[in-house]
Amino acid sequence: MTAQQGGTERPAAITSHWDRYGWLMAVVWMIFLAYPVIALLRSDASRAWIVTGWVALVVFAAVYVVGFVRGSRGGGGLGSPPVPGQWMLFAVLIVCAALSVPAEGPLALSFLPFIMSFASYGLTRAAHWVTSIVAVLMTAACIFLLPGGTSYFALLVVVMLLGVVNTVSTWLIIRSAQAERLGLELATSEGREALARDVHDLIGHSLTVVQLKSQLAARLIDSDPERAKTELAAITALTAEALAAARATVAGARSTTLGEQLASSGEALAAGGVTLQVRGAPDALSPAQELTASWILREATTNVLRHSAARQARVTVSPGRLVIEDDGRGLDEGQTAAAESSGIRGMRERAAAAGAAFRIGPAAEAGTRVEVRW
Repeated sequence: MTAQQGGTERPAAITSHWDRYGWLMAVVWMIFLAYPVIALLRSDASRAWIVTGWVALVVFAAVYVVGFVRGSRGGGGLGSPPVPGQWMLFAVLIVCAALSVPAEGPLALSFLPFIMSFASYGLTRAAHWVTSIVAVLMTAACIFLLPGGTSYFALLVVVMLLGVVNTVSTWLIIRSAQAERLGLELATSEGREALARDVHDLIGHSLTVVQLKSQLAARLIDSDPERAKTELAAITALTAEALAAARATVAGARSTTLGEQLASSGEALAAGGVTLQVRGAPDALSPAQELTASWILREATTNVLRHSAARQARVTVSPGRLVIEDDGRGLDEGQTAAAESSGIRGMRERAAAAGAAFRIGPAAEAGTRVEVRW
């Protein structure tokens, strides 16, 4: 669902695909609970223990799915503090597995992969290591100490492989998140440096002109008062223009997220009589990509307002891709070459610095199309 306001379509709520459909992964894994089910169906334990086993199995499955969804949506685990309540759910999983042992026997070890994954992805690194080691030792003890335990040797292989897979995958995920944060910090630092250069150049140029004009006015104030007044008026206009430009530069830098820039661009375009349509959600891009995309969208919005004479514009956001299109008069070769020295060149440099490909050209029907692809 989207809400349209000021000519801009915005998502009613920003929700990632992982938030929406992450629970499916937890449900798919439920197929491996077929082994405890088979054990309960074949169990010769007392009816009370069999009933207890069925109840424990159902509770285990429900708690596992709930805990998986809460962990993925809450952002806990994998280097971050667990979501509140995850430790309690973890304890419930262990209790349910233990209550299944009298009715299921060694096949109750089939619960261990679920418990290991829950600890690896939803709790702490210490919990991952302790749970993995204990699971391997428990499975090995059952195989080598129980009569006929060698028939469950394949389960030991599965538990050991899962421990290795969980260790490697969680390490990669944590390193990827750290790299993402470093990339965002680097992009933010580069943006601040660019802002400092822009403000320095703007203020330096303006102050130089103001100094020259003030010196000229001082020399003319006695010999040519009228011309001196003209120079003073020019100084007033120049300082006002420089102050407004500096404020605009700083204000533009505050919209560092793509969501904020989409809202700002929608308002600016609406004021210029241009309707903006947004397809996709800002969270389709990573935080570092969002920062670069917001800068390029800001410049593209300015170009639409200044040069396109467009009535409609469209922004499409998808994983690793940003497209801005308008239905204006577009750019011919001469205009493109002239504009390349300023706004377009700036967008191209921003994209290159972020490791993205930048393209600008005619849209499918009319107008201009700007695309950034990582």
